[in-house]
Amino acid sequence: MSYNHPEMEAESRTAEAMIEIFCHGQHGSKEGLCPECRELLDYVVQRLEKCPFQENKPKCAKCPVHCYKPDMRGKIKAVMKYAGPRMLYRHPVLSSAHYLTGK
Repeated sequence: MSYNHPEMEAESRTAEAMIEIFCHGQHGSKEGLCPECRELLDYVVQRLEKCPFQENKPKCAKCPVHCYKPDMRGKIKAVMKYAGPRMLYRHPVLSSAHYLTGK
């Protein structure tokens, strides 16, 4: 994955870490991601690559353009709800940066 802006790269890494936490905890995956979570991560990366805001990207919940399909939006919300509280322990640097930048 190659992005034009470091903010988008950080957003992608954060999403990947959250999906990994979710997949390991909810689907029991030990190595890598299950097919459903791999599909979600690929979708997230695709949407980030096409984001019209790039370095000025707001939080998705506050974005004026909702680019996720409703079913994918529901899946990523479930991931964030589960993985969000666990991020601080597993990825303190990513979660701190995510919190401080408001993304």
